[in-house]
Amino acid sequence: MKYLLSIICAVILFTGCNYLNMVPENDIETIETIFERRNNAQDWWKGLHGQMVDLFSNIATNTSFVGTDEFVACEYMRNRGWDAFKIPEGQQMSQSPYGATWRTSYIIIRNCNTFLENIDNVYNMEDWEKQQWKADVWALKAYIYFELVRRYGPIVLVPENISADADIKQLQLPRQHVDTCFKEIVRLLDAAAEHVPVGNARSTDDIHAFCKESVYALKARVLLYAASPLFNGNMFYSDFKGKNGESLFSAEYDQEKWRLAAEAADEAVRVCEENGRTLYGGQGSKATELLNKMDDIENIMYSTYSNPEYLFECKQKSYLWFDRWIMPRLVNDPNNYSDQLFGAILPSMKMVEMYYTEHGLPIDADNTWNYAGRYQMGTESSGLYKDVVPLNTQVLQLHLRREPRFYACIAGDRLYWQRGVNTASTNYNQLVEAYKGEKWGTSFDIISSNDYQNINGYWLKKHTFSKWPTRTYMSNLSSGNAGLTIPLIRLAEVYMIQAEAWNEYLEKPDSRVYDPLDKVRERAGVPKVVSAWKAYSKTPGKVDTKEGMREIIRQENNIEFAFEGHRYWNIRRWKIAHELLNEKQYGWNVLGESARSFYNNFNGPVVVFSKCKFTAPRDYLDPIDAEEILISSMVQNPGW
Repeated sequence: MKYLLSIICAVILFTGCNYLNMVPENDIETIETIFERRNNAQDWWKGLHGQMVDLFSNIATNTSFVGTDEFVACEYMRNRGWDAFKIPEGQQMSQSPYGATWRTSYIIIRNCNTFLENIDNVYNMEDWEKQQWKADVWALKAYIYFELVRRYGPIVLVPENISADADIKQLQLPRQHVDTCFKEIVRLLDAAAEHVPVGNARSTDDIHAFCKESVYALKARVLLYAASPLFNGNMFYSDFKGKNGESLFSAEYDQEKWRLAAEAADEAVRVCEENGRTLYGGQGSKATELLNKMDDIENIMYSTYSNPEYLFECKQKSYLWFDRWIMPRLVNDPNNYSDQLFGAILPSMKMVEMYYTEHGLPIDADNTWNYAGRYQMGTESSGLYKDVVPLNTQVLQLHLRREPRFYACIAGDRLYWQRGVNTASTNYNQLVEAYKGEKWGTSFDIISSNDYQNINGYWLKKHTFSKWPTRTYMSNLSSGNAGLTIPLIRLAEVYMIQAEAWNEYLEKPDSRVYDPLDKVRERAGVPKVVSAWKAYSKTPGKVDTKEGMREIIRQENNIEFAFEGHRYWNIRRWKIAHELLNEKQYGWNVLGESARSFYNNFNGPVVVFSKCKFTAPRDYLDPIDAEEILISSMVQNPGW
């Protein structure tokens, strides 16, 4: 039996886990004998973290990566069996749900409980070390609970494992009120915070584990979600009740939840800054300020448990690397073509237009930026943009005078993309030429469904590294980079939690809102939020109001964490997904052989994908597998 009831009934070992390749003595190994010796207990402990890799870093199954409107993809890519692509098309189902994590998460929770119930029996460990490992597992269990809550809402809490000999009624645990779930997560994190070490006190062998900074940051994130509209006074679920008629959601809004989130974020920032955590930056030695900012932004995504901004990170497996799917294929350029790159997962036009102008303002809010003419051609003459935009050359206005994060993250037609370290004889700063037949353009005569193809004329730079040439990119990535991680929590997120939570709690924004937001903006190379809006915007009073700052903070979130799996969750917790995820996706006419035809006669982008579908309130929470519902006698999420 595959589901939760069987997980509760059975003792599940880590089959297939790299950490547990233990050979039983005399062919017999039990839980009791495993937890006699430190080495075996350590294998179990590391195995708990090892199980998270496929659960959260697999871009093919983790729906938050490509399951929203940040990306578009060709039909061939969508048909490659990636669960996540089915979500924005409205194809989620309760029979074998796409991106389901319910079963795997409860396997990890059961194994956490097994560890906690047995670690004190290890004879060759000091008590302090046992306590430290237990604290890490409390935090890990809290993390898994949180991931379940933001997917499924009210969940089953399993404080300790239940014997397989228990009565069937004891095994059929009910779902708990969502507020109860959040409180249990916070309780576990508070307990963990007392005993986990600070990040720089961990040994190399324990670098995968939680530290004080990550525990405090996770607590802030958890309380932010608890305060957000999806979980705080959500009328969508006012009638959502358990199997015995008990309420699972509160319809009443509680303003104090924002205060709790804000204070938790303040405390997390204090702990982080006191222990040397900083936003990555100031490392570059490029020729211009813009190039240095772009270098900083690129390297935010690089860590081998070494980035001071990463509070909690998860090791990637090489076959899960995002790079191969987003890097350009360049079939028309034999000197740079690689059959290991597919260039088929692309940043959407919505995200291209999401990034700010050079003044740190939305493109429709900057009174110095040519918003009405953004789909016309223009030129750049300022040396500030040297080696980023070709000077005195016809370039789409949409691509001009944008913020550093735009140029660091988005590759568009007639912009430069560094694709290797320049030498005296070779300049690897390549001009993106995206028209049909050009080096970066398509070689197809039609939009095809039988091969990888760029369908909107943009490529994603984020998650890739400019130091490696395109042709040898994957071999460079594979060589000596087995320890690459992805960030599960970055310090920038904690600053953004501060700004959002205080803005929602206060009647009028003040320095508690502006200051943390400005830390993120300063690293990004844009002006502080108040000065930018007062000096350059069409509506300078927007920064003075809660409602105005809410919009600004949300856009800053969308930009800073673009393509990292945050937007998927943010627009759900803000309860605005139904307003955004039913819109068509746009791009350029990639079959165009000139600027005029490529840019649709300069009349604006064309539809490249029209199957977007989000049904409210059903799609705000994932369905639990229908067979699990039948076995466990739990209630299903509304609409499923």
